[in-house]
Amino acid sequence: MDSVGVLVWLSVVVTILSKSHADRNVYPSAGVLFVHVLERDYFKGEFPPYPKPGDASNDPITFNTNLMGYPDRPGWLRYIQRTPRSDGVLYGCPPWDHIDKQTVIEITAYNRHTFETARHNLVINIKSTEDFHFQYQAEFFIRNMNVEEMLASEVLGDFLGAVKNVWQPERLNAINITSALDRGGRIPLPINNLKEGVYVVVGTEVQFSSCLREVETPQNQLRCSQEMEPVISCDKKFRTQFHIDWCKLSLVDIKRVVTVPHERSPHRPGMLLDIGEYNPPPSR
Repeated sequence: MDSVGVLVWLSVVVTILSKSHADRNVYPSAGVLFVHVLERDYFKGEFPPYPKPGDASNDPITFNTNLMGYPDRPGWLRYIQRTPRSDGVLYGCPPWDHIDKQTVIEITAYNRHTFETARHNLVINIKSTEDFHFQYQAEFFIRNMNVEEMLASEVLGDFLGAVKNVWQPERLNAINITSALDRGGRIPLPINNLKEGVYVVVGTEVQFSSCLREVETPQNQLRCSQEMEPVISCDKKFRTQFHIDWCKLSLVDIKRVVTVPHERSPHRPGMLLDIGEYNPPPSR
């Protein structure tokens, strides 16, 4: 085969192995949780033999996700896929400084049986909604959940319902979800169905309830310092489904958080502190 024939053959192979979907646009709001599921069924039709509607196919499919033109995703966007036979999930809290900007995520699906790929772009259009400025934010640590389990809409809905029951706001929103592994946690041993744990931040405009404040009492602070379970009256509202580590509960009134204007801040993320010139000790 001459060189021209080789080039033609390679172009045909690339065309077959790399099929492309049309762009998909999503419109999340800044400051609240964004979840996008990469459904394996959505891509199965791209891999021959092309299944008919209703046909069962369980080929292992994995996904690669990256910001267009870069090898990884933006810092606020995480990705999880537990096994090649489960859906993937993109999730995170869109930052306010990305409002009215487009973030294009390149998604490549790999069929691990046929080695074929299918691609499409996810265009994230971050919008501003004034209703989502939540003054009071609580971060819970849930010990008996993995992050992909918590991201399931029905499970997250159950958790928000339990929080709303003990907090009594008119509206409550999930702000962010983070795996304990992303916060320095260890992978649990494969015994007793142990979970890695997950942090969930929720927010509202209503002052913290007395139940949530109970963790701040001297008695409970002492119990936490001794690695004992604190006594929280509303724990039973969660216990049947969610095991909350109340010692790790964080309550933040964002209007009381002292901030330094960016242009006058002496220390910004990624920068070393300015401690002046180095003056070595005199030689002896």
